[in-house]
Amino acid sequence: MADLVRTGISLERQLLERFDRVIRKKGYKNRSEAIRDLVRDYAVAEDVEENRTVVGTLTMVYDHHRPNLSERLIQVQHHARGKVLATTHVHLDHRNCLEVVIMKGPSSEMKHLAGQILSFRGVKHGKLVLTTQGRGLT
Repeated sequence: MADLVRTGISLERQLLERFDRVIRKKGYKNRSEAIRDLVRDYAVAEDVEENRTVVGTLTMVYDHHRPNLSERLIQVQHHARGKVLATTHVHLDHRNCLEVVIMKGPSSEMKHLAGQILSFRGVKHGKLVLTTQGRGLT
């Protein structure tokens, strides 16, 4: 186990009570675990902000009957020079597909690639989620 250090924080009672309600709903066993996750979120946000290498998923829903859209999606992923690691494609119904693109690279390049894909006509909705590669987080 990592070298643990005890620390104390001061919060308004109302804020702490709200925090306790939220973490109970999420299933945390104690405040320490919840606070550790919040600190990790800050560390991940710093990696993204500092343009470090991150991993991410781009989840999108699109109309596969849109002319040339499938080809454009494949083409842009192929030209991403190793940043696209894998894709998962699911047919939702007669018109709509769900695709998840798993990527790795500098955060600015991941955002650019996601923006390019999400701007294609026929992509109905999408969301990019970036996270750390896990190094430096315990």
